[in-house]
Amino acid sequence: MESIAILNNVRISPLKARLVADKIRGLPVDRALNILNYMPLKASAMIKKLLESALANAEHNHGADIDTLKVATIYVDEAGAYKRMMARAKGRGNRILKRLSHITIKLAEISQKED
Repeated sequence: MESIAILNNVRISPLKARLVADKIRGLPVDRALNILNYMPLKASAMIKKLLESALANAEHNHGADIDTLKVATIYVDEAGAYKRMMARAKGRGNRILKRLSHITIKLAEISQKED
């Protein structure tokens, strides 16, 4: 069983979002939510909300027990960018790129090892 949640065109650069995504990859869901709750970065609030959405998807669509789920994969892809201009000296201009991201989370059940 695998549950997926996708957040498209988020107004944060992929580099900043990947810093948070790397911290919770492979962790159980309750521990990942706890880490995201106390992380002071903007991306942590976005990823926490997306993780809660993936949890709700797993519970509603698949009837999964949320205590047995872990973050199987999480990745951040680059989306488009808003292009802006900044005035410079002598009538010139510099280009500013305001980058966007696509964030994807996949949850899977923790495999129980048989002894």
